[in-house]
Amino acid sequence: MLEDKLVNFQKRLGCFFHNTNLLIESVTHKSYINEKKNKNRKDNEILEFLGDAVLNLIVSEYLIKTYPHLLEGELSKIRAMVVNELTLADIARRINLGDFLLLGSGEEQSGGRNKNSILANALEAVIAAIYSDCGLNEAASFVIRNFDYIIKISAESKVSFDFKTEIQEFCQRHRLSLPVYKVAGEKGPEHEKIFEIELWIGNKPFGKGRGRSKKEAEQIAAEEAIKKLKM
Repeated sequence: MLEDKLVNFQKRLGCFFHNTNLLIESVTHKSYINEKKNKNRKDNEILEFLGDAVLNLIVSEYLIKTYPHLLEGELSKIRAMVVNELTLADIARRINLGDFLLLGSGEEQSGGRNKNSILANALEAVIAAIYSDCGLNEAASFVIRNFDYIIKISAESKVSFDFKTEIQEFCQRHRLSLPVYKVAGEKGPEHEKIFEIELWIGNKPFGKGRGRSKKEAEQIAAEEAIKKLKM
């Protein structure tokens, strides 16, 4: 990454790194490594794994402190809405994270800079890089600064969390085929499996979601689909 672009990226994040190699790693997609065949470079998958844990910790602690009156089940629902692929991708777009990604030419040509999965994974990796280089307090500041608005919307506006029911009722009102959920993929060890679910209406896919359970992935897919249908 060019020096001036690296400086601009850190300004965008509001965090300046001691070890900028961590920051570069956080935005390096595996397609870039495969294409360049540079053994000295790492892709962002390990940082993504760490970032997911750091993000969940920060959001959980923030919710407990900010909304002490909420029950555990309600806190879990808010966190699930905040920490999911669609929301992470939206936040990544807000900070123009796609502009700084290092992608292989094939991924570049297929629109990788705007793919939800790539953006969401990169944002988690960036959070891990901030945590590793600058500490938990700096990572928490970054997360709260960028996630606070969606946390407030979720907790205080009492947004519906049951997107599966919402989209089923929408389809019934508009005489559409009822949604069908299909498992598009699974990855990870048995105790940490990630499910990818596609939502189909008729013969067309309308939403995709990833989660630690099929139910979580279905809710995320339904959320994406209902947004598309209401556009």
